[in-house]
Amino acid sequence: MKVEPIGANVVVKRIEAEGVTAGGIVLPDTAKEKPRQGRVLSVGDGRMLPDGKRAAHQISEGDRVIFGSYAGTEVLVDGEDLLIMSEDEILAIVP
Repeated sequence: MKVEPIGANVVVKRIEAEGVTAGGIVLPDTAKEKPRQGRVLSVGDGRMLPDGKRAAHQISEGDRVIFGSYAGTEVLVDGEDLLIMSEDEILAIVP
């Protein structure tokens, strides 16, 4: 099933955090923080402007993005954990 966001919302899948530190220590799942990076799966139509037109998104499908710790709403779709968030909650695009 494909999730299609509406308006200025986007669907993001978190990129899994690494389980090993730079020093080689293996981290258990309980010690890992939720990753704050993800890949954009789909984007909405854009924010509605006062004149009735839609503003274009600054991001596009496939972009790798950074977002805040508490950004978005977590949803489970076909066994995958996804985030639906506003484009305003995205902090940066990672090249």
